[in-house]
Amino acid sequence: MNMNAQSATFSATGEYYLRGVMETASGFKLDKDSSFQFFFSYGALDRYGSGTWTTHNNTILLNSTQKHDADFALIKSEKRDDNGITVKIVDSNGNMLRYVYCFIQSGNKKQQGVANSDGNIFFTAQDVDSITLLFEFSPERETKIVMPVKDHNYFEFRFEPWIMEVFFKNFSLQLNETELSGAHPILEGSNYHYEKAGNH
Repeated sequence: MNMNAQSATFSATGEYYLRGVMETASGFKLDKDSSFQFFFSYGALDRYGSGTWTTHNNTILLNSTQKHDADFALIKSEKRDDNGITVKIVDSNGNMLRYVYCFIQSGNKKQQGVANSDGNIFFTAQDVDSITLLFEFSPERETKIVMPVKDHNYFEFRFEPWIMEVFFKNFSLQLNETELSGAHPILEGSNYHYEKAGNH
């Protein structure tokens, strides 16, 4: 009797596409060299990710090869002759500016606002210990920057080039012959299915 015939084996490599989510295209490509690519597309929004994958007991683990600490860079901080506080976001793609949320804090005093179409966010006067920025289309992470000078009232930031990148840390999916299943790195919930290409 050939006992090996009773032990099904299959390759994890291939392309897997998210099923059952309206108007959303997303998936993973697992390559033979243990690298992977991730993509997500919803309307005009496109996000991406990459890294390495390993498998153990039919579980796929995904990890990015690098992760950055901040999605925004402070490029200007100064004291201006102005009664209020201005936080300005600059980028060559003006369509992104109005999707930035901002929180300024000093001690227990905190204000929040959202950028206008010019990338400006206005606050009433206070000291600024820290500024936290969040991009609407990368809601899974935020950038907090501590201000070395507390009495400045004008701050200018730019997006880092990886603002749309998705980073993975021990992100797990269950594997079988026809699909991956589990959570999605961006969407809420834990019961998604990614069908393997060629299994229709």
